[in-house]
Amino acid sequence: MQKKVAFKTLGCRLNQYETEALATAFNEKGYEVVDFNHAADAYVINTCTVTGQSDQKSGYYINRAGKHKNKPVLVVTGCMVNNHEERLKEKDVISYLVKNENKTSIPNLLDAHFRGEIFPEQYLKPDTFSYGSAQQMFHTRSMIKIQDGCDNMCTFCIIPAVRGRAVSRAPEKVIDNIRQNLENGFKEIVLTGVNIGRYSYEGNTFEDLIEKILDMPEDFRLRISSLEPDGFTERFANLFQHEKLMPHLHLCLQSGSDKVLLRMRRMYDISTYMRVIESFKTKYPDFNFTTDIIVGFPGENEEDFQKTVAVARQAEFSHIHTFKYSRRTGTRADRMEDHVNEKLKEERSKIIRDLSDENKLNYLKRFIGKTEKVLTETSSNKGFNGYGEHYIPVISARATQKNQIIDTKLKTLISINGEPFLTDH
Repeated sequence: MQKKVAFKTLGCRLNQYETEALATAFNEKGYEVVDFNHAADAYVINTCTVTGQSDQKSGYYINRAGKHKNKPVLVVTGCMVNNHEERLKEKDVISYLVKNENKTSIPNLLDAHFRGEIFPEQYLKPDTFSYGSAQQMFHTRSMIKIQDGCDNMCTFCIIPAVRGRAVSRAPEKVIDNIRQNLENGFKEIVLTGVNIGRYSYEGNTFEDLIEKILDMPEDFRLRISSLEPDGFTERFANLFQHEKLMPHLHLCLQSGSDKVLLRMRRMYDISTYMRVIESFKTKYPDFNFTTDIIVGFPGENEEDFQKTVAVARQAEFSHIHTFKYSRRTGTRADRMEDHVNEKLKEERSKIIRDLSDENKLNYLKRFIGKTEKVLTETSSNKGFNGYGEHYIPVISARATQKNQIIDTKLKTLISINGEPFLTDH
């Protein structure tokens, strides 16, 4: 009888990529991949531990999967396993804990389990880049992992401890992975990793890799996921003149105060950051920047916070992913003095979220009357939802199917469940 496996992914796009590749591997082995809300023989939960809230969400889904009456096999993997392995060992519902570096072994692990075999730990092989191509199970855009780990050692961040030091994937392996995914029907590729701007492989820089990808003859769109705002070059900026490379970057800010950035051990100051924003917008006036901001970092006073508000308004980010600072044991920030109380963190978080909503509306209004090439993703009663080149959310009544790129004249700005969309009707 065909076994059913379900997945839940928490956290970053890198986790999404790894889950999609694992799901494809299970599908190719003859498993039926089902929704996490459905009954399954096995559940794989790919966890996140970047904040305390991430740990709570991961724990919630672990407990939820463990309550199924049919006693499924429960595999927990991802960053929370690397960070809290001993704590997770206390949960009786978990069948297997698999660290990040062993994640590609999960299909073979479950194969052995269902055959009634013991899967020795030595078969949990560490391999950062052995993920295969993905099929269109969860998304119409395809993540491609080019890099893992980070050497920056920001004082608030646990990621170097759970993902390891920075390593990069061979360019030819990246190209092969992209070509396979394009053959699987994907029309949009997203380069992902922990700190992809620091990509470096045998003399190949990040810019070198992007140029090699853009030189591929196939017809596709290319996006770059989250970037750190250091090491930007004129050459990199000029790459966005290529029609395949989409005009959007998620450029991490974290704080608008140089004092706080120094305490965070970030590798830039605000003047450097804003020069990047301004240089791109001079070249490409409608270029879309989104960002991450941490509020309530130890020692952040009202003046520091107001500087963050001012920078967020000046940069006109169309979306701000707002985090309340979360203490992570083992980081330098955890040992700092002057921790901000939770009530004040929540108040500051709301101010940034409200500003993000205001910025998004203002940015989307600029596109009324313009035409965007929209990649459709899901259907709704108003048409097909998707994203334009500038990563703006669009509903097209003219689109006829999922995974279609269509020229869309944007006419109206509407709200659905509090979320704004541009439409062609």
